[in-house]
Amino acid sequence: MTGIICINKKKDITSFGVVAKVRGVTREKKAGHTGTLDPMATGVLPVMLGGATRFLNFIPDSDKRYTASFRLGQTTDTLDITGEVLSECEVNCTVDEVINALSHFRGVIEQVPPMYSAKSIDGVRLYELARQGKTVERKPCTVEIKSLQLLSYNEKTNEYTVDVLCSKGTYIRSLIDDIGRELGVGAVMTALERTQAMGFTLDDCVTFDELQKMRDSGGDFSSALLEIEKVFSCYKRVNVTAAQAKRFFNGGALDINRIRIKTEPNEICSVYDDKDEFLGLGQNSNGELKVLRVLSKRD
Repeated sequence: MTGIICINKKKDITSFGVVAKVRGVTREKKAGHTGTLDPMATGVLPVMLGGATRFLNFIPDSDKRYTASFRLGQTTDTLDITGEVLSECEVNCTVDEVINALSHFRGVIEQVPPMYSAKSIDGVRLYELARQGKTVERKPCTVEIKSLQLLSYNEKTNEYTVDVLCSKGTYIRSLIDDIGRELGVGAVMTALERTQAMGFTLDDCVTFDELQKMRDSGGDFSSALLEIEKVFSCYKRVNVTAAQAKRFFNGGALDINRIRIKTEPNEICSVYDDKDEFLGLGQNSNGELKVLRVLSKRD
C-alpha cells in the first residue's frame, strides 16, 4: 500500500502512537508521520505508507493552520494546562485589548522554542531536559504568523479561541504565552486542533474508528488513501516520454535540453510520464534532471 492516510488525531496520543496504530490496522510495515503533533493536540496528522515513506526527506515546507484556545491569568511550565502552575493573577483585560494584542503578533516574528518541545539541542530533545528539571538557553527562531483571528471569547472566564495560519516551525503554545505576556497577565493554552497540514485539511482525514471499519469490511483502504504527489504540487511539473520515463524510473538522469520545460539550476521537479502517472522527484543538476526519488508502488 503506497500513499498517505490523514488521521484526525485524538487527544492524549503521541504522533508515534498514531503511526503504530495505523501500521497495525493497515498491516503496512513501512509507515511514518510528517511532523510531530503534541499529545494534547488533535487534528490533521498525515501518515505516509509504503513507497511514500521514501519521500519523507523531500516534503516541502508548508503552512499549518490551527484552532487554539487559551485562558488568561495563568502560566505553567509547559505553557499549556497539562503542566505545573507557575503563576495566577486576576484579569481585567477586555476583548478589545486582546484583539489589539493579537495584532502585534501578525507577520514575521521571533519566537523562543518552549522547553517542553521536540526540538533538539546538542542531540538531546528539550522535553527530555525539561523532565529532568533543567532549563537551557534557546535561540529565538524566525517564524511567520500569516493570519491570527479571534474566533470566540468569554470575558467572564477569560477564555479565548483563535484561528492561526503560520509557517512551519511555529509553536502555538509559545505564541499564546507571548500574547499573555503582552497583556501582562499570562496565558495558558487549553486546547489545540490542527486544521491544515501539508495542504490537507480535516475533510481529508479519517478517524481510527473509520479506519478500523475499513479493516473489518475487507481491508479496502482506498477511500482513505491519498496520492503522494499531492504533497509536491508546489514543484514544477515535468512530463516525459515513455522512453524517458523508463530511464528515469531505473535511476538514469535525463538531458534537460530534451525536456520541453525550462527549469532553473538545482530546481526540484515533479516528474510524470506520458500517461500523467507520477514517477517521482528530479532535480536540475549541471544540465541533467537527476533522480531524487522514484515512486515504486511495489514497496
